[in-house]
Amino acid sequence: MSDKTIYAIYDDDYVLLESAKHLVEKGVHIRDVFSPFPIHGLDPVIGLPRTRIAIAAFIYGMIGVSLALTGMWFFMIHDWPMNIGGKPNFSLFDNIPTFVPVTFEFGVLCAAHGMAITFMLRNWTLPGMKAKNPYPRSTDDRFVMEIHTHDNEVSEDEITSLINQTHVLEIDVKHS
Repeated sequence: MSDKTIYAIYDDDYVLLESAKHLVEKGVHIRDVFSPFPIHGLDPVIGLPRTRIAIAAFIYGMIGVSLALTGMWFFMIHDWPMNIGGKPNFSLFDNIPTFVPVTFEFGVLCAAHGMAITFMLRNWTLPGMKAKNPYPRSTDDRFVMEIHTHDNEVSEDEITSLINQTHVLEIDVKHS
């Protein structure tokens, strides 16, 4: 079987979702879908696992909270203890209410930056990299389904005929 990539181009997200269900029922493995916005319910249909970015966000947030508390303890208590407003800083736990806003903000800052960097590294979308978008209008008003023939037990002709049974606008076959 030759190694080809089939792109099915749609103009409606609901039609693409129904087409994906139809193809998966017939045993076709869908490699990826490109769309201008997230399509609710598409991930389980094409077999994408649940994202783990929330776990990464929690870990980055806890790193930020730890760094904030360690930094404030070092600067305010250990290195240069100060008497602010008649209230001496003897320990971190005596002054935890005053450290809450800075701790929260630093935790959010680290979680947001960590998630953004993790997302860009995981998807290979770093600045200056060439986009992997096969069809330029998929960022505007088109929805593209990508199917690799070497991933499927179904032949290329059968895949094309199954796609033609849906309301597809265009089918583009490229050699990989």
